[in-house]
Amino acid sequence: MNILRRAVLSAAMLAACSGVALAQNPIVIKFSHVVAPDTPKGKGSDKFKELAEKYTNGRVKVGVYPNSQLYKDKEEVDALQLGAVQMLAPSLAKFGPLGAREFEVFDLPFILPDKAALRRVTDGALGKRLFQKLESKGIVGLAYWDNGFKVMSANKPLREPADFRGLKMRIQSSKVLEAQFRALGAIPQVMAFSEVYQGMQTGVVDGSENTPSNMFTQKHHEVQKYATLSDHGYIGYAVIANKKFWDGLPTDVREQLEKAMTEATAFANDISQKENDEALAEMKKSGRIEFITLTPEQKAAWRKALEPVYSDMSSRVGKDVLEEFQRETKAATN
Repeated sequence: MNILRRAVLSAAMLAACSGVALAQNPIVIKFSHVVAPDTPKGKGSDKFKELAEKYTNGRVKVGVYPNSQLYKDKEEVDALQLGAVQMLAPSLAKFGPLGAREFEVFDLPFILPDKAALRRVTDGALGKRLFQKLESKGIVGLAYWDNGFKVMSANKPLREPADFRGLKMRIQSSKVLEAQFRALGAIPQVMAFSEVYQGMQTGVVDGSENTPSNMFTQKHHEVQKYATLSDHGYIGYAVIANKKFWDGLPTDVREQLEKAMTEATAFANDISQKENDEALAEMKKSGRIEFITLTPEQKAAWRKALEPVYSDMSSRVGKDVLEEFQRETKAATN
């Protein structure tokens, strides 16, 4: 067992021994995430804390830990499974390395035409079935939260697929995202979100893909010269809980937390577009980064270059999942 797992397990055992659920003490939920408080995820987490404590009349206390204060990208799911934290909101790409590869369907380039198509997937039967894939990992899926559609950034203009050739591009740990950048001739580099600014500043990576709100709050526009408004991909999160902890809650408490989560989800998803629009405006106003809008011909060239990713990754995410995903998104746009 590595040092992190030993430390996390010790913390979890201490928490268990302290009698988290004793009637005279509040039930403590540690909610950890890796982004800034002033992002859609950060504000959604704070809203959940507010509502959870309100609806349970103080029987639950939620501590929110943003900006990788407790754990980095690669550590947080491990910590949740061991019980050192009770809730997370990791990006959907995080579940592939955990063994739930079906979630990587969300990473496929240009698979989501708009938010209506996204809602049809996440609010429907497919979204529920994907959450069921996590239960064998000791995880309960509670909600899908939006961040938004991604832009590409680099220290050179990215207009044609050939512009990516040889660039070191930061990715989350996702085989689909790895295949995406290899299809463009770039070199994918897995890197924790909290380390991306320094990686860009020092040249360890040449660029990245992210939503405007994440770029702005992490100051990526200060260390990148160009960004292309490609909307080629989507970043969303799954709010998850440690299954043993969640199932062990008193029924009435769990019902109030589910109510709080439903309302926090609506809040987070409502503000995601606004937050991204405002972040984009602020970055443009800074004058430190130039934004590029693709012509229809250029966007078509991106789509064509990325088409092979679908056939390459079909067996990984599951052909049936991919086909159902595409049926649902097509139905939403008809």
